[in-house]
Amino acid sequence: MNESIGLYIMAAIYIFGGLMHFLRPKMYMRIMPRYLPNHKALVYLSGVAEIVLGIGLCIPAVKAFSIYGIMAMLGVFLLVHVYMLSSEKAAAGIPKWILILRLPLQFGLMYWAYTYLN
Repeated sequence: MNESIGLYIMAAIYIFGGLMHFLRPKMYMRIMPRYLPNHKALVYLSGVAEIVLGIGLCIPAVKAFSIYGIMAMLGVFLLVHVYMLSSEKAAAGIPKWILILRLPLQFGLMYWAYTYLN
């Protein structure tokens, strides 16, 4: 795959994901770990982060910063994925095997971002 096409696909995924935090915030609040404060603010903040980092992938001057930001963000999001495994309510009816597969997927997404560091 052409490197820039893959980068734009990645950017679109994060921008879309970030927008979904504003279009469907209740869905994200349901999966927030109970021990984290102010779920609504965190949902919106993570949405902004995804949008900004996705846009940053398309700007050469900040691309590397955005890649490191995405890798860090995905690391933080592991908290949510582990919480979804431990809470039937947070799992939202998603089969356990899919929730388990999401954990290595996070690392795959981190690696995908890493491959665009030059």
